[in-house]
Amino acid sequence: MMTENLLMLWEEGRTRFTKLLDVVAEDDLPKKLSPSPNSIGFLIRHIGDVEMLFAKNVFQLKEIQVHAKTVIAQKDTGEWITLAELKEYVHQSATVLRKAILQVKEESWEQSITTKEFGTKTMAEALGRIVTHTAYHAGQLGIILKYGQ
Repeated sequence: MMTENLLMLWEEGRTRFTKLLDVVAEDDLPKKLSPSPNSIGFLIRHIGDVEMLFAKNVFQLKEIQVHAKTVIAQKDTGEWITLAELKEYVHQSATVLRKAILQVKEESWEQSITTKEFGTKTMAEALGRIVTHTAYHAGQLGIILKYGQ
């Protein structure tokens, strides 16, 4: 029951992001809000990259292959300009993260996991981290869509 409830929490939290995907146009992808270096395209890809990393490293879905380009580059390289590819990638990352969350056993949500990015957290706290990460960047996307150039 806890796993299903936490899955619903994540899915609802992610709607802040997915509703923006419905209104983003390909012409919006290079937009930035000066002096921020990150474009809309970069942020969409980054959300997908971090979801994939969470599925693999936090929720232990070891069969997932991740090449988190935005995390590796640590900056916007300007290559995130194809909306269909970005939407497909974040659809895939959501599917993978959903699978990873569903495989967590009920008793495991209180177990601790340690990562270099955010230290030691319970699995439930780690889920809170990915929910807020996506919401944080969704907020940036919304502002850039409204005011960016």
